[in-house]
Amino acid sequence: MEQLSILVVDDEAGIRQSLTDVLEDEGHTVHAVESGEACLNFLRNDACDVVLLDIWLPGMDGMETLEKIRSLSNPPTVIMISGHGNIETAVRATKMGAYDFIEKPLSIEKTLLTLKHATEELRLSHQNRELRKKIESQYRIIGDSVPMKALRQQIAVAAPTVGRVLIYGGSGTGKELVAHALHQASPRADRPFVEVNCAAIPEELIESELFGHLKGSFTGALEDKIGKFEQADGGTLFLDEIGDMSLRTQSKVLRVIEEQRFSPIGSSNGRTVDVRIVAATNKNLEEEIQKGNFREDLFFRLNVIPFYVPPLREHPEDISELAEFYLREFAEAYGRRPKRLSLQALEALRRYRWPGNVRELRNLIERMVIMVPGDRIERRHLPAALLNPSSPDGTARKPAGAYSTLYEARAAYERDYILRKLEENHGNVSRTAEALGLERTHLHRKMKSLGISTAE
Repeated sequence: MEQLSILVVDDEAGIRQSLTDVLEDEGHTVHAVESGEACLNFLRNDACDVVLLDIWLPGMDGMETLEKIRSLSNPPTVIMISGHGNIETAVRATKMGAYDFIEKPLSIEKTLLTLKHATEELRLSHQNRELRKKIESQYRIIGDSVPMKALRQQIAVAAPTVGRVLIYGGSGTGKELVAHALHQASPRADRPFVEVNCAAIPEELIESELFGHLKGSFTGALEDKIGKFEQADGGTLFLDEIGDMSLRTQSKVLRVIEEQRFSPIGSSNGRTVDVRIVAATNKNLEEEIQKGNFREDLFFRLNVIPFYVPPLREHPEDISELAEFYLREFAEAYGRRPKRLSLQALEALRRYRWPGNVRELRNLIERMVIMVPGDRIERRHLPAALLNPSSPDGTARKPAGAYSTLYEARAAYERDYILRKLEENHGNVSRTAEALGLERTHLHRKMKSLGISTAE
């Protein structure tokens, strides 16, 4: 059994001593006091895992003490003990938050077994708290820009409701993050969050994925399958990339949304569910309606509360905080010392247009944490495509008129091209020379003439 810190509260000195001796022999740390007042004084200054609390105490009795313990910010587990116990008292103590109730004369075996069960519950409780903290951190909306503050405020307003939400935004902007944040801030947070990527599932399998099927209902249905709607019962169903769903499936989803009822493939029995729908798309659904690719009635059902997640280029002031967050995340994930960005590297990140949005930034930071030696990420460590404005990836281009001669323009192009090839070959000059069809010494001379340092 895991070692615990235990506080024994009993007005009988003999019981305090015997419990202390037995529990210390089991490896626990034990403190003992004689009254409810002394118990509360102890807990205000010291933490413990479990309190063994007698009901009949002089002054403040055990039930009043239990009530005050439960009002503490981080209360310990309380096990009540009494020589005058009855069912009514035990039920009352349990309703007030006691873990269990032990009658005197105390059975050592019963006491140790109860502590063992309390230890297991404490362990699960700690795991649950840590997991919740991790989830909250993982799905935290980062950034103090106006668009991010507005997004967080919108989530706070919409989350407690059951209104359907449609999230708009480009690829990599964080639509899934917003869906998770909505779920975590809702009354359904302890219920399932189920995700379906409508673009990743073949047309012939999407209905089975959503509604489930019975064994033998079609070729390949070797066993019963529970669909996503049923899995999400009581919780949230996130339909990602809803704009890629076929018209046939859209009509069935519309019916489920309206009736909160469906039938698995091969079954004639309807099943009722309570599901909150959150959908997301990177398409303009109103244009898709005009093209005949999306049902207008489904659009109006989903678009009850519209959300817009802006591209990263519209809130570049958040790049510093996002980068710091990912630096810490990946340093911990890979067991590395935390790295930091130089001012020049950070400025380069801010100037970039980020066509892949926050996902692209996250992937870049992960790469830097893995590949960059030392604790500092310099500008020269960043990909050439990000640093050079002539790249076709969304960064600002240098206008042709900025070069006074053809020689300057050609030299700038050669420099950019060589830097890209060096980046592709992880800075290995020999492999880069081979990729360019040059001798290694020729490449070195070319790099020197173009002002490309070996470190760069």
